[in-house]
Amino acid sequence: MEGFRYIPKKQLFDCSVSLDGARKFFVWDGHPEGLPFEERPLLDCSAEFCVSTRVGKISYSPAEISASGKATVIIPKEGEITQVISVRVSPAPLSERTVIDCPSEGKFNVVLCSHTVGQDRFSTNGIVEIRVNKGASLDLVVMQNENSLSRHESDYRIRLEENSSLSLNIVTLHAGNVTNKIHTLIAGKKASCNLNGLYLADGQQIVDTDVVLVHDAEETQSRQLFKGILDGNSKSKFDGEVVVSPSAQKTEAYQANNNLLISDQAKASSDPHLVIYADDVKCSHGSAAGSVGDQELFYMRSRGISEKEARILQQQAFAGTVLEKVAHPELRERLSRLVEKRLRGEDTLCAGCSKRCC
Repeated sequence: MEGFRYIPKKQLFDCSVSLDGARKFFVWDGHPEGLPFEERPLLDCSAEFCVSTRVGKISYSPAEISASGKATVIIPKEGEITQVISVRVSPAPLSERTVIDCPSEGKFNVVLCSHTVGQDRFSTNGIVEIRVNKGASLDLVVMQNENSLSRHESDYRIRLEENSSLSLNIVTLHAGNVTNKIHTLIAGKKASCNLNGLYLADGQQIVDTDVVLVHDAEETQSRQLFKGILDGNSKSKFDGEVVVSPSAQKTEAYQANNNLLISDQAKASSDPHLVIYADDVKCSHGSAAGSVGDQELFYMRSRGISEKEARILQQQAFAGTVLEKVAHPELRERLSRLVEKRLRGEDTLCAGCSKRCC
């Protein structure tokens, strides 16, 4: 056919987060290269007590998973970074399941990236099961960078065992309609969990975040910080619920959601709340939404900084409190540069490419 030219997959998407020493794997429209795709039992994230009238319990419905139960399996190696780059090329709707299984007593680092090639209306539904076994530690960074027409719903199902820890950082750089559901069960004594998120939206983009975090063991800790920068006619919604079971004495749990509204048309709604059945706990939550601070803006303007640059610096500082929680210095610096590029509108220069390069 005239005008047709075959392009190998490796050349179709050749921009990836550059991390020294990372084990890199590509997943093309749900088909992994180099990772096992096998049968795995469903992760048990159910709670034996009533979580709340809104949630009931954390469990799977039959419609969420195919009868085969097959999944892309990621077993990270200690001392190495495992990086999985998911790329959507075909416009056909996609449902996929991924399992991150951390062996006991190890310390692991995983990076998940999602991208689209082209301006099709990609639709992706993904379930990500995260199993942090006894004594294990997982540092997981998720970067979402897709086109303005895409719809991506990610359902994270997380279970932490005794003395384990998880640091999850989700950075939504660009997408059309994104939903991140984060359902976490802290099942083991002295386990800890840090959930953080940064989302940037403009135009008609929509970002929804739904967090349910259940403390079901004593002496456990959790911290949450989710921030959004909204411009244009974009919208965000945050629903956060922290549940402390009767057996989870000496729990410490903190939750916060803050949104920075750049335009008068941008809208952010936030509903964080606590459900506590224990009496020996330290828990708090809060949310805030507003525009840039006039005093800080005046201070920078009085020192010769232009208004446009001063606003960008404010936005960078706002985002920085989330990005600083990314432990790996090279990845943190890379994400900081990408966020700055996004805030400055520089990525619009690459609109014709549509790779949403990372």
